[in-house]
Amino acid sequence: MKKVAIVFHSGYGHTVKAAEAVQAGVIAGQAEAHLVAIGAEGTLTDEQWATLNTADAIVFGSPTYMGMASWQFKKFADATSRIWFTQGWKNKLAAGFTNSATMNGDKASTINYLFTLAQQHGMLWVGTGLLPSNSKAAQRNDINYIGASAGLMTVSPSDSTPEEGPLPGDLETAKLFGQRIAETAARLLPA
Repeated sequence: MKKVAIVFHSGYGHTVKAAEAVQAGVIAGQAEAHLVAIGAEGTLTDEQWATLNTADAIVFGSPTYMGMASWQFKKFADATSRIWFTQGWKNKLAAGFTNSATMNGDKASTINYLFTLAQQHGMLWVGTGLLPSNSKAAQRNDINYIGASAGLMTVSPSDSTPEEGPLPGDLETAKLFGQRIAETAARLLPA
């Protein structure tokens, strides 16, 4: 069974819901799933670093604040440079997700940042693999209503509690994304 680590920062509780939905999808895809929450000061424990280092796939997650990943996620990413020096994550699978209060919210900047981080580590990127719900009949809670391909994007209205956002369709999209990551790891990575 492949091991997938989901490392994320959540400032208000919305991004952790997306992480949990990705985790549920990873489990549905027959892989071991580990949530690794980045602390309020942008730090991880030694045990959390060990989880990332022994994972077959790492999913990066951050809210989008002011058009970019949170400073806590960025602090974590900067700390990965010691792993980069030894190419410790080379050829692991990677994927990413983000949440913001609006449909766009410049979330693509965050996904591009997560992708670049993965590429610097020599990782293999997995996108959503989901068609967008973009017909006239589409409803807000359809799968991949936001139309993201490079990574998962979710929306939590600015005045919503974590119980109210991300919306159900986004969470179902997150589960499908997690399942794809697990299935891709099983198919592409050596036993």
